Amino acid sequence: MHSQPNQKPRFARKPLRVGFILSSNFTLSAFSNFIDVLRLAADENDDSRQIRCNWHIMSPDRGLIRSSGGLAVQATSGLLPIEELDYIVVIGGLLQRGPQIDERIANYLLTAAERDVTLAGVCTGSFILQRLGLLDGYKCCISWYHYRDFLEEFDETTPVADQSYVIDRRRITCSGGSNAAHLAAFLVDRHVGSSVAQKALRILQIERMRPAGTAQSAPLQPEIEDRRIAQALLMMEQNLSSPLSVSQIAAQVGTSTRQLERVFKEALNSSPQAAYIQLRLRHAQWMLKRGFPLSAIAAETGFSDSSHLSKTYKTAYGINPSQDRHDHAVPPAYAAQETARRVFDPA
Repeated sequence: MHSQPNQKPRFARKPLRVGFILSSNFTLSAFSNFIDVLRLAADENDDSRQIRCNWHIMSPDRGLIRSSGGLAVQATSGLLPIEELDYIVVIGGLLQRGPQIDERIANYLLTAAERDVTLAGVCTGSFILQRLGLLDGYKCCISWYHYRDFLEEFDETTPVADQSYVIDRRRITCSGGSNAAHLAAFLVDRHVGSSVAQKALRILQIERMRPAGTAQSAPLQPEIEDRRIAQALLMMEQNLSSPLSVSQIAAQVGTSTRQLERVFKEALNSSPQAAYIQLRLRHAQWMLKRGFPLSAIAAETGFSDSSHLSKTYKTAYGINPSQDRHDHAVPPAYAAQETARRVFDPA
């Protein structure tokens, strides 16, 4: 017997139910990556009906919530009864623009934790959960970009900054960005099915799921106390594909080229130029061991072509990139994925 065209498809499993808390000045990319995976997994074809997955953008006032980029998102509901949700996902954003959430949301999250609802902090959502004491005793994943900020605010906690996301019992923390899509796909995989999760990622042009424990795009900076050096290294890391001159970097951090060279020599026993090349080569090595083609790596790390990259790489590491790829390929993080599966198998 054929179903009618408008008849709702029947699915064996209960829908995945997610409530979003968007902080003031939240990161739009983390939110959109997460919710688009849910949307694409929720229905057949591209109809976006909330059948396999339900999601709600919650706000006590049901008003507009402004993102860090200036775009605003309309809340779709108030703070829902906690028992109606499988996960509450807190999307963080800018840390220096005043309070990220109000007291009503804080109390809601505290109550949710008491009732054993799984809480997820995405991007700087981990800061929000930590401020409420909801990550005490849990592993916490943050972006390497906010690693120093986290240590300065929470000196009693050492976060994980080398993984895409971390699942620790009823807490999930995610570094944000495109890794939010991988976290969403993991939840879809557990509650709806692997094929549905993979379909959503393919539509988003993401080749495959990253399990919990997969490395972030690696933190490249060494630990540095001098703010001028730390800022200079951060600028270098943010401009790998189009390298800046040392004079440009010095001007941005408020010092002279000569002074910057002196403090680099004292702290790192290196020149800024050499440190910059090392950062580019470390990122090249990270990409190489994850299967990226050499031409793409050269473009991403600011080398003129594959030959230029290979020559510089061999000078630094004593081995050709192709041989290094063969000798040190990174295996899939199956163990971490299986641990997460055991924790979050749906009832």
